[in-house]
Amino acid sequence: MSSKGSYAFLDNKPAQQEMAREILAGLKTQPKTLSPKYFYDAQGSALFDQITELDEYYLTRTEMALFDTHLVDIAQHLGGNVCLIEYGSGSSVKIRKLLQTVTPAAYVPVDISDEHLQANARALHKDFPALNVLPVCADFTQRFELPAAVADMTKVGFFPGSSIGNFDPQGAQRFLENVHATVGPGGAMLVGVDRKKSVSVLEQAYNDKQGVTAAFNLNVLTHINNELDADFEPQQFSHVARYNPQLGCIQMFLRSDVKQRVEIAGETISFVEGEELHTENSYKYDPDEFLALADSAGFGSLAQFSDSRAYFTLYLLQAR
Repeated sequence: MSSKGSYAFLDNKPAQQEMAREILAGLKTQPKTLSPKYFYDAQGSALFDQITELDEYYLTRTEMALFDTHLVDIAQHLGGNVCLIEYGSGSSVKIRKLLQTVTPAAYVPVDISDEHLQANARALHKDFPALNVLPVCADFTQRFELPAAVADMTKVGFFPGSSIGNFDPQGAQRFLENVHATVGPGGAMLVGVDRKKSVSVLEQAYNDKQGVTAAFNLNVLTHINNELDADFEPQQFSHVARYNPQLGCIQMFLRSDVKQRVEIAGETISFVEGEELHTENSYKYDPDEFLALADSAGFGSLAQFSDSRAYFTLYLLQAR
């Protein structure tokens, strides 16, 4: 690799019409639902960064401690000439730790929020000038093209923060199958997964005292207003988060506090008072459950690392 790495941006962001179709389809189901990927405009991404620092939100602290302890082991497993593909580029705190230890040949962050993606990618390229930084704006829940420059590198997916819990188990399997298709046989994936634990610990993590998670949840309505010229009134909705023991997941909703109608992309959506709009699942997996899911998508376990409280596990998977 040359001493000066390249920077190139690939824009595969879905068109507004596609966003409108998907959102309207979800709002016409019963119960109404929105994809959590629409949380992440610039403001939503900034709010999520705040969530990761909250006292109640143990996930980030626990995962970061695992990185600090085990990154050298992870780097030894991965070897050289690696293209690191981050699904949802986030705040870049975790990726910086990984880049310092793994030293990949290229870094491909993938995110649907193009402003947030480019800001973080450019900052990383400035701080790691020898690294090829090749951001891709795309919906990573679907298959997407990698930059041609990484074709001959070993592909390693990176999906921290237990974001895989936002998919239901069938959706998580489909996502892992897409990752498998991207990294190819012999490729790898490093994924952080939150584990089942006390309901009180789980519910506090999604109902923080400062109301940051509530603001994050409500911001999805503002994002839709801005993108699709809709007229949601976020102040007429309330944040709800509760654990569903049958499903093994935290579920987040926006509850309509009044009877109301919303205009969106030329259509009218009605809410009755008390109706809940489902915005996110966050599934929790014990290790045997997650490894079975990974196996069904063509991945075997290279290594796994858990904290002493068994709150969280990092899995290093290899594609068969």
